[in-house]
Amino acid sequence: MAIRVLVVDDSSFFRRRVSEIINSDARLEVVDVAVNGKEAVEKALKIKPDVITMDIEMPVMDGITAVREIMASNPIPILMFSSLTHDGAKATLDALDAGALDFLPKKFEDIARNRDEAVSLLQQRVIQIASRRSFMRRPLIARTTTPSVERTTTRTPATTLQRQTSVRSATAAPAVTPNVRFKPTGKKYQLTAIGTSTGGPVALQKILTNLPVNYPHPILLIQHMPATFTAAFASRLDSLCKIEVKEATDGDILKAGVAYLAPGGKQMMIEGRPGSAKLRIIDGGERMNYKPCVDVTFGSAAKIYSDKVLSMVLTGMGADGREGARMLKNAGATIWAQDEESCVVYGMPQAVAKEGISSEDLPLERIAERMLVEVGLA
Repeated sequence: MAIRVLVVDDSSFFRRRVSEIINSDARLEVVDVAVNGKEAVEKALKIKPDVITMDIEMPVMDGITAVREIMASNPIPILMFSSLTHDGAKATLDALDAGALDFLPKKFEDIARNRDEAVSLLQQRVIQIASRRSFMRRPLIARTTTPSVERTTTRTPATTLQRQTSVRSATAAPAVTPNVRFKPTGKKYQLTAIGTSTGGPVALQKILTNLPVNYPHPILLIQHMPATFTAAFASRLDSLCKIEVKEATDGDILKAGVAYLAPGGKQMMIEGRPGSAKLRIIDGGERMNYKPCVDVTFGSAAKIYSDKVLSMVLTGMGADGREGARMLKNAGATIWAQDEESCVVYGMPQAVAKEGISSEDLPLERIAERMLVEVGLA
């Protein structure tokens, strides 16, 4: 049976364009359209589609309010369409906070290098989030908005953060049971590195808001995200977290208790030596599929920090991070993967889990807890 899609946009041209793309895939079917958020809420309850594509700016009721109301009454996977502007970035992040699972640029030429690739990507995204319908019906702490925290201007210095079919190797880490008590491995770290893609903004927010200001080493964040989004995302995280979060800039000296978000469209690497290492932000590279790329940053971390890296691969499409994580493991570093049940898309974590690269598979809501135990803060 085809995946049933509700297309929501106030532009008749865009509704028609998206509908044509979706209907051109035999696995998908547009069952109805809506011209504003209020109509989307009503039709979501009436026809119960498998997926909704949603514009942000619409009359009568905007897309963010519509997402919030749909999630409160009848949770359905929602794919947002966003403009690649600073305001568009902030609105998209609000929509993800409200419960939307993913987003794509509204200008299709910003999605991919050619029309065929853009069409395929849109169809693929709809299929992937459709598989998370049962996931949407389960309460998940990570999908709730995290309240702001009080923070002094001077931070205390750190002493001295298409669901795919599960295929695991015999060496893959076992799932963590809810009542397990974590124990530290006794390893010493000088760097934390986290890579993610689809579902990552909410996952990172959930983890980072649970870290204390005295987190003992720098944190590198690699999130697949457009260039215009990363500054807004870093600013949002910084306003919510006890630790400092910033968009990484070329030459940043790595400091304990600070999280550095790789800028969209660029690659983030490390140079120097532990204790005085700094970031090198370079051109994304024409041949690179991901800008930023988890493999690039992880590989750089393995070279500089060797076995002193605590790394995680979170929810995301594809396999970015697998080869970088392999390099980290070969250097003696620690790699964890987010577990399948808590992922929006179990692609990137699965890629490291099925190869036996990750030593632990962790539910999102317990990753921060596990980190604090491992670094000696709990």
